[in-house]
Amino acid sequence: MKFVLEVDLEAGRMGGETAAELGRILRYWGGNLHHYALRPGDGSGVYDSGYAEVGAWRVTGRPEGAPREGSA
Repeated sequence: MKFVLEVDLEAGRMGGETAAELGRILRYWGGNLHHYALRPGDGSGVYDSGYAEVGAWRVTGRPEGAPREGSA
């Protein structure tokens, strides 16, 4: 499984405060992950401090315990 976070640094309120806004996004969304099971298919949009969608996170891969492709 993989946890993938994508943030468009040219979207929303990033502007001249890119590092500060990205830090806020990481703190906020990282703190909310306990609300999710974090299984493949889980995910959510990621929003900046102005509530503009600037990216998304998602969990990809096989469900835990599922056989790998090609294994019998």
